[in-house]
Amino acid sequence: MEIAVIAHDGKKADMVQFLNRNSSVLKKENIKIIATGTTGSKAEAAGFKVKKMLSGPQGGDAQIAGRVAEGKTKMVLFFKDPLSSHPHEADVNMLIRVCDVHNIPLATNEATAQLLINGMFINS
Repeated sequence: MEIAVIAHDGKKADMVQFLNRNSSVLKKENIKIIATGTTGSKAEAAGFKVKKMLSGPQGGDAQIAGRVAEGKTKMVLFFKDPLSSHPHEADVNMLIRVCDVHNIPLATNEATAQLLINGMFINS
């Protein structure tokens, strides 16, 4: 199963901590992780194998949306920073829309992401 991880700059450390807390589940379930560029680099530095897309502002969000539309990506964890403005907000909204259109689980914060991981892998 392929999941995408994305995080705004103010949430990248939170994403890495989240991945570390759930590493045993992610590795046991043989999850393939894809990520936008910088988030992917930080996840790699923490020891995760990641397929990196472009950075978000350079089109990484759109690349991931394409993989969702193609049926390759089955879950998106996007830790949004609600306290900062983001110049590529249209790309973010497009990704959220594509997830909705294709009925793909999407978490935009850590609490919801944990519920998705628990529901998909721990409590199943």
